[in-house]
Amino acid sequence: MPGHHHTRSRRTTERKGDARERAILDTCEALLAQKGYEAMTVGDIAQGAGITRGALYFYFGSKQEVVTALVARTVEHLWERSRATAQADEPRQAIEAAMRRTVELWNEHGLVMRTAIDLSLTVPEIGELWSHTAVLFITAITAVLERAGIQPGTEPEQASALASALCWMIERTFYHASQESREELQKASATCEHIWLTSAGLAT
Repeated sequence: MPGHHHTRSRRTTERKGDARERAILDTCEALLAQKGYEAMTVGDIAQGAGITRGALYFYFGSKQEVVTALVARTVEHLWERSRATAQADEPRQAIEAAMRRTVELWNEHGLVMRTAIDLSLTVPEIGELWSHTAVLFITAITAVLERAGIQPGTEPEQASALASALCWMIERTFYHASQESREELQKASATCEHIWLTSAGLAT
């Protein structure tokens, strides 16, 4: 109904940056570590955030909506950190900086990232968020490769195809390494960085 839509839009505008919503998302992230997605309940999230279930439902309609919002916040941080570095003029520096920022975020929010990957096939909103983020990164990686002299295009040896493979390789490699330790994540990052540099013709 038009009236209902207006209310939702107004509420979305009002709650932007709201401390209570941040508390809900922070609690959700902590509970993912403590209980996991399946065992965590709306009641757990509300209690951890210091609010009633009714108050939580003012912000989110379900546990799935809370997790989707948490994923959205996390991938936004990932993109904000990596965007400027990926646009640097010198390809080697852009690659090194982008990988460094990616490691930082996986160290801080690896559990959220893994949850996003796990749910991306079964929760359409999370799948869409994750796919959109991947497209942004593939575009950025493509630009770095082209600046390094790789031919534009979608053929196997061309920039767009290489960028897509690099993006999904990095995602899967970080997914597994982040479950082990920070040391393994750092090693995985170094390997992915070497492969990206090699693909760009910059490996020494």
